[in-house]
Amino acid sequence: MAKTLFFLFGVVLILSMCACRTSHKVEVAPMEVKPIHITIDVNVKVDKELDDFFSDLDNAEAKDNETSPPEE
Repeated sequence: MAKTLFFLFGVVLILSMCACRTSHKVEVAPMEVKPIHITIDVNVKVDKELDDFFSDLDNAEAKDNETSPPEE
């Protein structure tokens, strides 16, 4: 009786282990990679012209400060 019980326990154990086994199959569709076109509008020319314009004013102001006596 003990052998039969041990055998049945073993069979149940093996079957339960097989029942717990899972398998997953994942299919991945091929991806299409396209080039990305980015348009960047940079106002470098305008920025440079503004810097040149204001640098002329800054230089003129610096010359005025050098030539004029300090205010008391």
